Amino acid sequence: MEGNHRDHRGVASARITVRVQARARRDEVAFVRDGVVVVRVTAPTLEGRANRAVSRVLAHQLGVAPGQVAIVRGERSRDKLVEVSGIEQSVADSALGLA
Repeated sequence: MEGNHRDHRGVASARITVRVQARARRDEVAFVRDGVVVVRVTAPTLEGRANRAVSRVLAHQLGVAPGQVAIVRGERSRDKLVEVSGIEQSVADSALGLA
């Protein structure tokens, strides 16, 4: 939960702190702990596969296209800051159980 953001065109975006658990049994938004969304993905961390899976899982949960989900920080870490364009922070927080 980071607050409202807008790009240079005035398009809303949301920032979400995520912790990734790779090689899980299924792809899912598992739970929220201390404002961090825990996302489980079946993909391994090799060659960015887990990052792409995280983008797909979050996009599905938020009802946006996977291309609207970008990892801003933590590309090679299990802890990531993700930005989702085209969605208000409050809407994202509610959809992920942060609100």
